[in-house]
Amino acid sequence: MIEGVIIKGVGGNYYVDTESGLIECRARGLFRLKNIKPLVGDNVLIRLTEEDEAYGYIEEIKDRKNEMLRPPVANVEQLLIFFAVTNPEPSFLLLDKLLIAAETNNLKPIICFNKSDFADEKLKKKYENIFVNTGYKIIFTSMYDENSINELRNILKDKLSVFSGPSGVGKSSLMNAVQPDFKLETGEISEKLKRGKHTTRHAEIYKLSFGGYVVDTPGFSSFELSGVGEFELKEYYPEIKKYDFGCRFMDCLHKKEPNCVIKEAVEEGNISKIRYNNYVKLLDEIKKNKKNRKRDTPF
Repeated sequence: MIEGVIIKGVGGNYYVDTESGLIECRARGLFRLKNIKPLVGDNVLIRLTEEDEAYGYIEEIKDRKNEMLRPPVANVEQLLIFFAVTNPEPSFLLLDKLLIAAETNNLKPIICFNKSDFADEKLKKKYENIFVNTGYKIIFTSMYDENSINELRNILKDKLSVFSGPSGVGKSSLMNAVQPDFKLETGEISEKLKRGKHTTRHAEIYKLSFGGYVVDTPGFSSFELSGVGEFELKEYYPEIKKYDFGCRFMDCLHKKEPNCVIKEAVEEGNISKIRYNNYVKLLDEIKKNKKNRKRDTPF
């Protein structure tokens, strides 16, 4: 049997990248019986057909490291979260949601501020300070800056990475800059709405010539968290987690409690006010959703 990676799935046909090239495959019926659906990113074992060695069958799906729902892809190693430095202005609340989504999926998040040719050093420093004491890697990229493109290539090399973020921030343009033969469709910013057009309509893995794979995903303007409780939320804010041990309340939510060390850390500049305010907004959002679920339950 031959080992490979599923890089595309269309209508029950799966395209598997192997050392022998790209092979079109169907999945064995046993996967359907076990309610298992192959995903792009799956490491698989395939058997070629006797009639035509350009076609085969997926015989085995190896254990997955993780599985994302949006986009539906398996074995992702890192999530590159793209926002433009301006036009459109970054939503740091949306960025926080994506960072939490990365953590819950056991992915390494990397924050990428694109269109950095529109940012001076003062603005870059301002953005970096928002993530003080988080430990997140932050890079500034531009399709016109070869140094930043090379830095991006080094980050992507030999890994399966997902590009994520709102429409119009230049994800597809950057992928074209990283590897020009991708020739992905790109879109301009709508002058009326100041939002990007949705040029990427599906998730697909692209093979990088220097090693690794990358997934471009459809842009979006909203994103809802799921599966994170109000007492868990602070675990996904590294800077809050860092100072949480000093809080005198065991179950402190760091919102209304008096003499809270987290609020003191915010005042001292060890936690950014933007990140803390986003934490409070998400806390309220989680509580509201919890109440709505109880209200909708008929028993």
